[in-house]
Amino acid sequence: MSVAVVGLGYVGLPLAVAFAETGEQVIGFDLDRDKVESLNRGESYIEDVPSSKLAEVEGSITATGDAAGLADCEAIVICVPTPLTGSREPDLSYLEAAAQMLAGVLRKGQLVVLESTTYPGTTRDLLATGLESSGLRVGSDFHLAFSPERIDPGRTDFTVRTTPKLVGGMTAECTAAAQRLYERICDTVIPLSGPEAAELSKLLENIFRSVNIALVNELAQLCDRLGVDVWEVIDAAATKPFGFMRFEPGPGMGGHCLPVDPFYLAFKARQHDFYPEFVELAGKINQSQPLFCVNRVERVLNDNGRPVNGTRILILGVSYKAGVGDVRESPAIKIIRLLDELGAEISYHDPHVGSLEESGLVNSELGPALAAAELTVIVTSHPEFDIAEIVEKSALVLDLRGVTREIDADHVTRL
Repeated sequence: MSVAVVGLGYVGLPLAVAFAETGEQVIGFDLDRDKVESLNRGESYIEDVPSSKLAEVEGSITATGDAAGLADCEAIVICVPTPLTGSREPDLSYLEAAAQMLAGVLRKGQLVVLESTTYPGTTRDLLATGLESSGLRVGSDFHLAFSPERIDPGRTDFTVRTTPKLVGGMTAECTAAAQRLYERICDTVIPLSGPEAAELSKLLENIFRSVNIALVNELAQLCDRLGVDVWEVIDAAATKPFGFMRFEPGPGMGGHCLPVDPFYLAFKARQHDFYPEFVELAGKINQSQPLFCVNRVERVLNDNGRPVNGTRILILGVSYKAGVGDVRESPAIKIIRLLDELGAEISYHDPHVGSLEESGLVNSELGPALAAAELTVIVTSHPEFDIAEIVEKSALVLDLRGVTREIDADHVTRL
């Protein structure tokens, strides 16, 4: 079977490799020439897909920026970005462009599956309409389904194969075709009633996390005012063996899904005169958490007789989560911008991120950076970090991740 994957990012590339590992012939499509050339050289640009894994499927994956080759594929999986606009509304321009492109090459009998996270109704109202501009019709001429991606960058205990796969087609035959496709690479495939159920299930998965993270972030702010250690409170509550699920506070949420999904659902809900206030509130709390963290920086420095202006501050970890180099929606970016506006002299160290173009910063060597900094702020705690050594070599430490809990030091402050 020949499979095309449109969009070769954090979702598309692992998916392309998964199909290639089963012996399928895969065409990877992306408009980013650097990605196409890198993949054709056998060089990976995604941490979860080492170049050694690409070598194992050499000859089974071909990358291209030419859409013509997609016409020969039996299945086409769309994994393009679905970010937010500056006004925090859905940006479906990448998906609209993909639909227009595919309408020009679509042929009878093909299966098209959307994996990009979006609001319910997108597959039916936007993608199907765009593809049918080809003159072909969903259900009779080609199959169309939605199957939410469940990639968690940096995770190794659950893979493409071992994570259950949801599929919802425009018709029963569309669902069956998508199920047959994913059974090649997934141990468990779960058919749903249609694309809307699949679209909304993905939003629920991530909004569940968003709401609970917002809860503990708000609790952290309250504990700060009460003078109570939020980490002790969470540790204590987590001793209950039932009815409690542990979530931890931090500097905010990042990545391609968690900060985005509440706004996608809220956008769709407003179209139906429904206002999901609980969901929107969680999104607002998490979006404002970096502001609270910057306020904590100001107070830590003030307690030690220093202003923010002119103080050398080292940010440890700028990716949105530990163990990866993805900086999309990373709260560290907002923290750096806010501190820069206050006049701080910012540097950062992150073994996974070589530079931050929008901030004009490059990764600093850890040892000299610790020695030079007047305040070290732990924003993302990568597994490579020796926390005890960092604390020992820092003048002041503000820990936004609770990783210094086992260290008793007067110059350490925790969220």
